[in-house]
Amino acid sequence: MCGRCQVDVTEGELSKHGIVSRAENLSAPGQAEQRFLGSDGADSGRRLSCHAKIEGDLAIDVPASSQVHRQVIRKPYEAHDIDVNPVVQPCFVEVTTPDILLPEGDLQRVFAALSRDWQLDGLTCNLPAMQQLQDALREGDWQITVAVRNDRQIIAVWPGLKERFYGVAIDVGSTTVAVQLCDLRNGDVLASAGKMNPQIRFGEDLMSRVSYIMSNPGSERQLSDVIRRTVNELIAEVAANADIEINDIVEVTIVGNPIMQHLFLGISPIELGRAPFKLANDGSVDVRASELDISINPGGYAYVLPCIAGHVGADTAGVMLAEMPFERDDMSLIVDVGTNAEILVGNRERLLAASSPTGPAFEGAQISCGQRAAPGAIERVRIDSETLESRFKLIGCELWSDVPGFADALPSGGVTGICGSGIIEAIAEMYSAGIVLPNGRIDGEQAERSTRIVEDGTVHEYVLFDDDQRISITQHDVRAIQLAKAALYAGAQLLMKERGVERVDRVRFAGAFGAQIDARYAMVLGMVPECDLGAVSSAGNAAGTGARIALLDRKARPLIEAQVRNVEKIETATRPDFQDLYVAAMAIPHQESPEKPR
Repeated sequence: MCGRCQVDVTEGELSKHGIVSRAENLSAPGQAEQRFLGSDGADSGRRLSCHAKIEGDLAIDVPASSQVHRQVIRKPYEAHDIDVNPVVQPCFVEVTTPDILLPEGDLQRVFAALSRDWQLDGLTCNLPAMQQLQDALREGDWQITVAVRNDRQIIAVWPGLKERFYGVAIDVGSTTVAVQLCDLRNGDVLASAGKMNPQIRFGEDLMSRVSYIMSNPGSERQLSDVIRRTVNELIAEVAANADIEINDIVEVTIVGNPIMQHLFLGISPIELGRAPFKLANDGSVDVRASELDISINPGGYAYVLPCIAGHVGADTAGVMLAEMPFERDDMSLIVDVGTNAEILVGNRERLLAASSPTGPAFEGAQISCGQRAAPGAIERVRIDSETLESRFKLIGCELWSDVPGFADALPSGGVTGICGSGIIEAIAEMYSAGIVLPNGRIDGEQAERSTRIVEDGTVHEYVLFDDDQRISITQHDVRAIQLAKAALYAGAQLLMKERGVERVDRVRFAGAFGAQIDARYAMVLGMVPECDLGAVSSAGNAAGTGARIALLDRKARPLIEAQVRNVEKIETATRPDFQDLYVAAMAIPHQESPEKPR
């Protein structure tokens, strides 16, 4: 028995799918399955799909260990100049030996040594460090290294001299989770890793997860548990890759959108799912990591960056730290593209923020042949404007489809679908070639020019690939992207209108998907207002970079806490002009400028 077909059962009402999923809707595990999984597997709801028969409505999650084509997590860390001045500092001291005639405890003599050698007075010591202290002193022959946080508290202790502590910056996204392990002495990123957010099985988008919690009271604990478990797995992975002890990690910083932040903190996000969309807390959170079930040094801490407003979260605060628009004179438009796009417009004089419901189409969801980024997914597309023939490039294959040897170089599963960046390029190329009209309709008359344009009922589709399976861009796909890009464009346009500007000086795309967008195609489709193409660029995983800045530079924390209070939040849901902008933005590129950018 190979065990490669393991699945996890999701229990509860899934309103998006109109079902109530229950574990009892699977046949009971037989002896062979019970022996293989053991008692732990049975208790966790994991099953072997080859041994389980579906007997009713059911939703399952396929864990990474069972996936043939695993998601490509495109959240690498970005190079960034950071002042290295962390909140946790190592302090080596030689402590006087105990004297039976003197009443001081071991900790009091440590305090005296720190005052003498490091001029640190008025310190406290947390309980985990106190529990380690006496063994460390005697093992180190009265020489120890203590971790002092914010010049106020001892949080960990080691025998002898220890020069390096570590920290982890954590970006909890709705689709992916990424961590970066950093050396707190010099700021070096020693390892990074990412995984799919396991909450996806409760809902593809954020509001679907909130709806799940509304329908299943108390289930927020379940969603909190799975995301915390994933973070711990990633911390263990990067620690192993860097060959360090998890006990040497003393600090983590966390960014995420408001719903992810609430769930990670163990707070129900229900109030974010209904007007007036209020946060439980919009300030930063500074707690012992153990309170969030984060497995690092027992005395280590977690710092969660502040949110800006109901649907503009700590991830946007991280982007602000990375991009510093509040210190620039030029007018910036910064967009973190995801299922819910966060948008910033402004400069040092005035900065505005909004969120816009783009939906999951940009990530390949709601697309007929769409998929997340994984080997076999089409990620680049070119269409000849004369012949209307296409060529494409896949994730996991260096060759374009029209290059000899392409078939032999395919990933093991072949061509499997099209991901977000691929669908953007495909529709932009179709528009530039005249296959898609400015109103978004696929022009059936072009079928006379190419057999790739075929009838699909009363509309048409464009066939990108037709071999073992057919990969097409349908009229429904074009409409889904129109809806998503219109929401993004309208949100940006609303902020620019409020800011009193007609153009911006630069556009920065942030986030995993934003890093893969070709600026030219974004402008062709009208995803953002017009800007000099040379001033449109990717900020990469700016939210993760911001988390790293907050980890490595203690001055960044009061800075971002102050700056988020200065941001003006515009609520798109309450602005009647947003709907007008949204409708106008449905056209390609948009109603105001029907010409085709090249």
